[in-house]
Amino acid sequence: MADNKAKRGGADRALIALTEKYEVAYWSKKFKVTPAKLKYAVKKVGRSARKVEEYIKLQKHRAADKSRIALGEAYEVRYWSKKFKVTPARLKAAVAAAGHSSKKVEAYLAAKKAAKKGKKAVKKTAKKTVKRKKAA
Repeated sequence: MADNKAKRGGADRALIALTEKYEVAYWSKKFKVTPAKLKYAVKKVGRSARKVEEYIKLQKHRAADKSRIALGEAYEVRYWSKKFKVTPARLKAAVAAAGHSSKKVEAYLAAKKAAKKGKKAVKKTAKKTVKRKKAA
């Protein structure tokens, strides 16, 4: 994008000018980020559109990676096992069933726990009815 309307050329198109509103709008839309994130990225890595794009992709990747469970890393297995209060074997089984998303694994483990509590409640009521029948 050209900053100086009289000067046109390829070198200027590869740079991001934060002083021009239309450029901020264009690059924000192109990289699918807010203008504030674009400005932060430009201040962090410079005005080069290529470098800014690489930085934004890296940041998006890191944000997505935080919520995924990597079973190949022992420290990840320890962390998520402790967080969900399950054994590493149960965590691995939950990841195999629900996928690597921490939210999906958490929901899966909660559902399993609720189902287990439901079975215990059914057993207790069955025992009570048996005792009542014997007493009668």
